[in-house]
Amino acid sequence: MQVTHDAPLAPLTTFRLGGPADRLVTATTDAEVVTAVREADREGTPLLIVGGGSNLVIADTGFRGTALRIATRGVTLDGTALELAAGEVWSDAVARTVEAGLAGVECLAGIPGSAGATPIQNVGAYGQEVAETITEVVAYDRRTGETVTLPNEACGFSYRHSRFKADPERYVVLRVRFRLEDAGGMSAPIRYAETARVLGVPAGERVPVEAARETVLKLRAGKGMVLDPEDHDTWSAGSFFTNPILDEAAFADFVKRAADHLGPDAVPPAFPAGEGLTKTSAAWLIDRAGFTKGYGTGPARISTKHTLALTNRGAATTQDLLTLAREVQDGVREAFGVTLVNEPVTVGVRL
Repeated sequence: MQVTHDAPLAPLTTFRLGGPADRLVTATTDAEVVTAVREADREGTPLLIVGGGSNLVIADTGFRGTALRIATRGVTLDGTALELAAGEVWSDAVARTVEAGLAGVECLAGIPGSAGATPIQNVGAYGQEVAETITEVVAYDRRTGETVTLPNEACGFSYRHSRFKADPERYVVLRVRFRLEDAGGMSAPIRYAETARVLGVPAGERVPVEAARETVLKLRAGKGMVLDPEDHDTWSAGSFFTNPILDEAAFADFVKRAADHLGPDAVPPAFPAGEGLTKTSAAWLIDRAGFTKGYGTGPARISTKHTLALTNRGAATTQDLLTLAREVQDGVREAFGVTLVNEPVTVGVRL
């Protein structure tokens, strides 16, 4: 276990933003993680969990407490059963399953961050979510002081949400277990229309699992969603806003506002999201509200490749980022009556 004081946190995040922590603990085993958490809780010290840093927006003033960086390692692949230590690099783990010819997470390739963060956000992209393959999550329960194993049905998974996100002060994820599919080297059925189009297959078709992964990586790279230190479009947290899910009244109001704002021929994106609910596209809303690719003149701007990504052009502060995010949020609300919700976790600041 490594301990440093007045430790910079910006280098540990993909935004490269935020001030220092009073204390940074780097834990390389589950036991070290539990020890650090228990110590902070016993002393009443605020605790910030840091994994891959791909979903954090940290205040410019930093964090007054202990930041715990989970750097545990461990991959076990037994048939179709996969277990990952929380600190494992997620994109590397996906590559390993694809090399083994297993399906289930291949369309989640290129997503930055650690394995332990995936159940918290119920990470998803290109027609897949980790909730579909996670069987168990091993976590330290700060309320009971015990390590617990939660089956999938106890994790409260929904769109970009989970039990862990709902109660962020309670659980610290230690390990994640998955059940993948052996489909003879073929992918899971391709659900996402863009992926199917690029692959040249109908939706629902299977393709070689490596082809699915490579296609998703190319699509993500084209949108600035694969980390590249030389490309400021990737100095982001990926999608900054979640796709709104609207009830019937809210969706009807949105459609009317879209017609008023864009003309009667406007056709807002709409996808079923459960009984009486419709999901629409945050990227569409942002673009149609006037915030196009590359929008902004300051050190924080919308990505030149994707309207959903807010980026640090190299000299931004967290305040610069939040000013841009609020401008986008206010503009979308004014145009369409829809309030966008940030996907990254904010630390010491609020949108």
